[in-house]
Amino acid sequence: SGQLNTEEKNPQTEAGTDPQTDAEPEASQETEKAEKKDKGGFGGKKAKAEKEAMQKKLEEAEEALKKQKDQFLRTAAEYDNYRKRTEREKAAIYSDATAAAVLEFLPVADNLERALEQQECSVEDLRKGVEMVQAQLKKALEKLGVSEMGAAGEAFNPELHNAVSHIDDENAAENVVAQVYQKGYKIGDKVVRHATVVVAN
Repeated sequence: SGQLNTEEKNPQTEAGTDPQTDAEPEASQETEKAEKKDKGGFGGKKAKAEKEAMQKKLEEAEEALKKQKDQFLRTAAEYDNYRKRTEREKAAIYSDATAAAVLEFLPVADNLERALEQQECSVEDLRKGVEMVQAQLKKALEKLGVSEMGAAGEAFNPELHNAVSHIDDENAAENVVAQVYQKGYKIGDKVVRHATVVVAN
């Protein structure tokens, strides 16, 4: 007489598998796949590309900065050369202008020297010689663009005349130059020396 076995057999138990045990390896495998995907998958490639782009931009910025620095140094050197050249040119212009002015007065100096070398001469000859030198001096001043100013009868102008005294003169107009102590000179509109005068009325 056979005895019935009332215990039901579990297929999973017989196969030696546990549902909970099998679920854990599957979850672990999914995590490893996700980590691999982050490290070497799409996410890793994107981060690498962004890093390379940032590095490229940094290199381009450094190159641009280097070019700007070189340009600044060249500009500074060119400006320094321009400044030095301008100073030399100004000095040369001043020297040339001074030399030209002196050259006009040298004949006057020569004639004065010749006059002093004369051992014997009359007063009349001396006067004629001085008049010749004076005419030569005026001619030299005219060549340089220098003109005289300050004459009796002129209207008093404080920009041209320096009044040292004031007199009343019935024969003179109001506020005019009555007498000139020292002539004035100007070049164009620039006053070289004011005329020293006496003003009437």
